[in-house]
Amino acid sequence: MATLNINGKDIQVDADPSTPLLWALRDTLGLNGTKFGCGAGLCGACTVHLDGVAIRSCSTPISSAAGKKITTIEAVAEDKVGLAVQQAWVAQDVAQCGYCQSGQIMSATALLRGNKKPSDADIDAAMAGNICRCGTYARVRSAIKAAASTLA
Repeated sequence: MATLNINGKDIQVDADPSTPLLWALRDTLGLNGTKFGCGAGLCGACTVHLDGVAIRSCSTPISSAAGKKITTIEAVAEDKVGLAVQQAWVAQDVAQCGYCQSGQIMSATALLRGNKKPSDADIDAAMAGNICRCGTYARVRSAIKAAASTLA
């Protein structure tokens, strides 16, 4: 049994400590906004925040997340940065199929929390490893810049 702080609430999770955080979120807690992509931490679909840092939940065991603040896509818009990113995503019409978008939004939000005026190189570095099979990378960059502008 582990206590995880997810989206501001302490939740008891009855699972093996080596279970990937992704499966605790999706299967045990029903938080299905975080997606399964590759299972190896390479595609970014499973990105969540752990103490404000974007991490891959498919390769992070529950034991590594215990005692830390976990934020999922379901709660990312509860602060002004996450809200600005989500609003920019809609305004810039980023999503195509949408499968990768929760991970993309989580990575973009983590970037803008630490860097209010990211350059193209900063955006590329922060978003590296977030794969979009539909190729919406130009719209992702545009949305990040729009969100940064809104927050300035």
